[in-house]
Amino acid sequence: MLDITVLRKDLDGVVARLQARQSPQPFLDVERFTSLEAERKALQTRTEELQARRNQLSKQIGQLKAKGEDTAAVMAEVAGLADALKTGAERLEAIQTDLHALLMALPNLPQPSVPVGADEGGNVEVRRWSPRGDAPPRFDFTPRDHVELGAPLGLDFDTAAKLSGARFSFLRGPIARLHRALATFMLDVQTQEHGYTECYTPYIVNREVLEGTGQLPKFEADMFWVTRGGDSEATTQYLISTSEISLTNSVREQVLDAAQLPIRLTAHSPCFRSEAGSAGRDTRGMIRQHQFDKVEMVQVTTPDTSDAALEQMVGHAEAILKKLELPYRVVLLCSGDMGFGAAKTYDLEVWLPAQDTYREISSCSNCEAFQARRMQTRFRAASGKNELVHTLNGSGLAVGRALVAVLENGQQADGSIAVPAVLRTYLGGTEVLRA
Repeated sequence: MLDITVLRKDLDGVVARLQARQSPQPFLDVERFTSLEAERKALQTRTEELQARRNQLSKQIGQLKAKGEDTAAVMAEVAGLADALKTGAERLEAIQTDLHALLMALPNLPQPSVPVGADEGGNVEVRRWSPRGDAPPRFDFTPRDHVELGAPLGLDFDTAAKLSGARFSFLRGPIARLHRALATFMLDVQTQEHGYTECYTPYIVNREVLEGTGQLPKFEADMFWVTRGGDSEATTQYLISTSEISLTNSVREQVLDAAQLPIRLTAHSPCFRSEAGSAGRDTRGMIRQHQFDKVEMVQVTTPDTSDAALEQMVGHAEAILKKLELPYRVVLLCSGDMGFGAAKTYDLEVWLPAQDTYREISSCSNCEAFQARRMQTRFRAASGKNELVHTLNGSGLAVGRALVAVLENGQQADGSIAVPAVLRTYLGGTEVLRA
């Protein structure tokens, strides 16, 4: 959530930065905000005047009583002031609620270093890497996609469709083991080499938790939810779309000591997204699923270290791809392609031979104080003041898409899969997967 004082001091500047995300900017009803603010100021001024008059009358009542004089008229005026103050307080509360709703609908403001662009066409490639230099591998045969390669190894979409419908997968045998090996390997790297604390988090969370990291209210249509309890006590809770939600909110409503920062957390979890905005896209295979697994990274830092932490986190995600010997590129997202809560984002895109293109496998973002303000998470600075922390998140990596990349990049002419060296110990020494 943005700091409302920034809007009050520099509304034009905020609107200009929102315009960089999308033009014309649809996020803030400027006329309504201005109207509410004007009414708020007038109400607060009027409230101060009424309170001053009430205090004056209260002294007058004391003086009249001391003289034994009649106080009825003055007390009647005080009663009238009390009614006016109550009415004003109720209206002020309603205005604050409306202002809060406006703020909750506003995305984060892009950092100055973010390129301005309307969509992914404005993204900027930063670097690329491949085991063979910076060029993706080429095969001396026509590469197959992961659906064809995975079927003999236990990738089963028909069973998943019978159980749950489209955009789910059922893994059995070698491919299920490979999926588990990837997740375990990723956790081991992030915890043992990069200093993250491994966590196991709830997969179902309360509404305020999703509001804290910015999924709600904007993305409610993309969420899965469950209702718990009877009709009179029914409680709606939501399945997490990423463990960023639970990891980041683990510090909600806390005042941390500066010595505790940075906090680095990681978790492997399933993620649930209805993909409501992606109808007709990537309907084949595992690229875009309602349920998928991720190893997530979260950092909680001081404001002065968050930019460096973002670069570090990108490196932590890159390390996984390099160890798996998967060609990839790093892309700096433009203002129009960033997520709702991000101030700056890098995407890592892995090479998929069957699609002859790079596809996103990790997104690393600095959210600055945007989530912290929603969660009310602060740290005690050296000055003694409590300041908002900065939060960052990134995939380290998306397990299903890593599985797709390992299958497609490791494929051999006979359809078998060369297992990356770093995964072989997780697979009992297996070097090649074949049906």
